[in-house]
Amino acid sequence: MNKLACFLPAAPEADLNRTVKELKATDAVAAIYIMVTPDNQNLQLPEGVHSFEIPAINSTVMVKEIAQRTNNVDYVLLYTKSLPLKIGAYSLERMIQAAQQTNAGMVYSDYYALKEGKITQHPVIDYQDGSLRDDFNFGSLLLFSSIALGQAVERMNEEFRFAGLYDLRLKVSQHYKLFRLPEYLYTEMETDNRRSGEKIFDYVDPKNRDVQIEMEKACTQHLKSINAYLEPQFKKVEFEESQFPVEASVIIPVRNRAKTIEDAVRSVFSQKTNFNFNLIIVDNHSNDGTTEILRNLSGEDKRLIHLIPQRTDLGIGGCWNMAIMHDACGKFAVQLDSDDLYADENVLQTIVDAFYEQNCAMVVGTYRMVNFKLEEIPPGLIDHKEWTPDNGRNNALRINGLGAPRAFYTPVLRKIKVPNVSYGEDYAVGLAISRDYQIGRIYKPLYLCRRWEDNSDASLDIVKMNQHNLYKDRVRTMELWARMAKNKR
Repeated sequence: MNKLACFLPAAPEADLNRTVKELKATDAVAAIYIMVTPDNQNLQLPEGVHSFEIPAINSTVMVKEIAQRTNNVDYVLLYTKSLPLKIGAYSLERMIQAAQQTNAGMVYSDYYALKEGKITQHPVIDYQDGSLRDDFNFGSLLLFSSIALGQAVERMNEEFRFAGLYDLRLKVSQHYKLFRLPEYLYTEMETDNRRSGEKIFDYVDPKNRDVQIEMEKACTQHLKSINAYLEPQFKKVEFEESQFPVEASVIIPVRNRAKTIEDAVRSVFSQKTNFNFNLIIVDNHSNDGTTEILRNLSGEDKRLIHLIPQRTDLGIGGCWNMAIMHDACGKFAVQLDSDDLYADENVLQTIVDAFYEQNCAMVVGTYRMVNFKLEEIPPGLIDHKEWTPDNGRNNALRINGLGAPRAFYTPVLRKIKVPNVSYGEDYAVGLAISRDYQIGRIYKPLYLCRRWEDNSDASLDIVKMNQHNLYKDRVRTMELWARMAKNKR
């Protein structure tokens, strides 16, 4: 029988004993190791269990220490949580079987989540080339081929405190499959009770910046290894290539936002600029009074162009395409969501100036998270300062968004067009633009992003969240392959 060595972080004694008991019940387990950090050195180990010290969980040192203890086993089982684990009947044997049949470097599976006393199914998604997010959810139980793990460790040339495990799976993926077994093989405890809309900004929380810098380094190394890294060389933007009726158009796709649309419109009307601009609103068949509000506002100010599509199959991206292809669209197309507001009267001028100053085909600003009363809420200011002119477009393949507000040089956007979806469409466009052009950044707050119960991503179930993540990973895969082809040419 193929044997495996199991590795798990230190935990409270009762929790640790429960997990170890589960592992010992499986014949395939040859050894169990507890990874001890400096803050829990006095841990009382269960009988027959070994331990070793590491500076931090998920560090490069942790990965290398694991590799040193796997010479006599075929597989490595890594449990990433300190809470009790319950393993399904013959689940570890099943993961080994999957690894043998697929020759995968890593196997992971769906799982059950125990949350607030209730057990629910928690499916995960398939890994693909573009699954470069460091927060990709594999679940907490990972089975590695010891050979694949050892080969990856031999290629580790940088010591990470936070990104060691991330670096490992990237390096394993360069030569092996990361295979998802769509079976519920174990139960893990879930302690994060936040709604989906409260979790999605974790990666831009300033307190996590040191972690993000390490993750960027690991991802950049990976892109160089697979010939997907782009040097900081960009096409020059020729801003006089076409004639436009106005310098800029603010674009708002909207459906059923009677509570917020007038605030958004008036934040546009209040803009002070040294150029002409208009506001194009694509009203996607609202039925809550939004349409009537917009008709009244368009009568008040002729700069508002109120469009209602004939089509009924448009997502947010399709509405954007309708706006940018309209004859009234200006040289620069500037985003404003129907929930949100510009921070002051100078936003539009600041954005347009940035295009010329930075010679870029897209500009991304900085926004502040607020509630419906416009009071700041965590994580507060979202500035994406991890973006650098040299490496921003490479790091964009790792992070889950580029920031807001977004603005585009219309001729470039018209060539690319926006995917007709209502999630990730802006990210897809940003990646495509960044393949050839510089993306400009503005680090002063321009935008108030209102979070409230009607936000489209405020409270999503796991199926919908998986759909969103799968789509963004697919977009990354397409872009990754495009960049590899570009480099090959």
